[in-house]
This record gives sequence, structure tokens and C-alpha cells, in this order.
Amino acid sequence: MDLLANLQLLSQYNSWMNQKVYQAAQQLDEEQIKQDQGAFFGSIFATLNHIYVADIIWLKRFSRHSENYLSLNDLPPIPSYTVLNEIVTESFIDLWQLRQNLDNLIINWCLEITLKDLTHNLTYTNTKGDKYCKNFGQLVQHFFNHQTHHRGQISTLLSQQGINIGVTDLLDIIPSQI
Repeated sequence: MDLLANLQLLSQYNSWMNQKVYQAAQQLDEEQIKQDQGAFFGSIFATLNHIYVADIIWLKRFSRHSENYLSLNDLPPIPSYTVLNEIVTESFIDLWQLRQNLDNLIINWCLEITLKDLTHNLTYTNTKGDKYCKNFGQLVQHFFNHQTHHRGQISTLLSQQGINIGVTDLLDIIPSQI
């Protein structure tokens, strides 16, 4: 499997896992979802919010790629593109709707990318104002890895509340080869 096919698979995995996480979290009331459990971003809600904000920040950077991906033209706005713990909504249900819309955008964007695009470099500025130039394909891999990292934290927080989100392995959605 080439890198492009892998990224397209990761976009599907991202959507699948977000559905599982949000459905599992819905078993809790809003107060429990927002309760500080000592995680890096505190609560389940704040961590879900961070993933969403970080995704927008990265997708905004990716929209500056020389290929000008059409699917990234309609990125949802966030007040700041430098605050990683910015709250975009106070409602769990609203955040879930925003997440679903963004996941669909990510899937469509990954279908626009070509193998050649992944070989280019991307120059961007991080949230602290530092400038970088890195391989675009590897940055997209980081984008998906970041989501997985924080969903793992959320999985632990849910588990501590007695909620099992079920199978989380990428293996579960890798197509069988005949």
C-alpha cells in the first residue's frame, strides 16, 4: 500500500473512531463529559475540542499547499489559529455535529491528494510563530497520528468512567485481500 492509500484509509479510520468515541461519550451527561479528570486538556470534552481545533489549524496550513485543494476552501472558522485549547462550542452535541462535518471534509480532501503532492514540502508557521518547512506527506501522517494520540487519552478517560468504546484497532477496517 502506498502512502496515499494509507492516508485515505486513515481518513476513514479517523471518522469511524470519532463516531465510536462520541457515541460512547454520549452515555455520560454533559457535566461528566466536562469534568476535569486530570488529562492533559482536563476533560473528555476539552480533549475532543482540542482535536477539532488542532485539525482545523493543520487543515488551514494544508490549504496553502500549491495544489489548492478545493475541499479545504470551506474550512470552518475558529476565532484563533494559535490557541490549542480554544473552546469552539459549549455544547457536546454541537461539537459532535462539527466533528462529523469535518470528518467528511477530511475524507474528501484525502481523495483529492495525489502521490506527487505528498513529495512536496510545505512551509508553515506553528502556533508559537516559528517557521518550518517539512515534507507534506509526513505532515499529513502527523495530522492523523495526533488524532489517534488524543483519542487514546479519551478512551482511557471513558474507561475510567466505566464506558468501553469497543474495538479501536485500525486492523478492524483494513480491507481483506483475496
